[in-house]
Amino acid sequence: MSDAGTITGKVVVNRVMSLDGFIAGPDHAMDWIFEHMTADTVPEVMAATGAMLIGRGTYEVGKRMADQDTSYDGGARFVLTHNPPAEPDPAVTFLTCELEEAVATARSAAGGKNLEILGADVAAQCLRLGLVDEILVYVLPLLLGDGVRFSPPGSFGRIDLEPFSTTRLGAVTMLRFRVRK
Repeated sequence: MSDAGTITGKVVVNRVMSLDGFIAGPDHAMDWIFEHMTADTVPEVMAATGAMLIGRGTYEVGKRMADQDTSYDGGARFVLTHNPPAEPDPAVTFLTCELEEAVATARSAAGGKNLEILGADVAAQCLRLGLVDEILVYVLPLLLGDGVRFSPPGSFGRIDLEPFSTTRLGAVTMLRFRVRK
């Protein structure tokens, strides 16, 4: 928060993507990501992130991958879901509210840093509602051929973007865009 009490961090959709536009492979497989990058690959992104808003499906995939080196300290973690699990997870807060309220809650918890949006459906809903400031995409040098697309078909209409940064991180290309509002 700034001195005036307004939230200063941005809402950022963060994606790792194959060159053919998939953010997960068949059966939501994401192990291919760690062949090319880890949380240590982008320390500046990590430092700028104060909280994450995650879709339930992405949360479940992350739980399945818990045995891999996927440590990502993006601050407070919030999972937006219609059905919270029976067993609580002390590492996350489950939210069952409307999307706008979930974004506001997570932004507040980010403490003036960025709120990172993870999950195809949650990100698409945030884009459709005009809640996203930036999109950050890591393009990996592979073609998956099938899986979960960057956004579900028909999720939103045209959204114009302004590219502002392209960085090469070894074999990975990091693209950054501002969402034009």
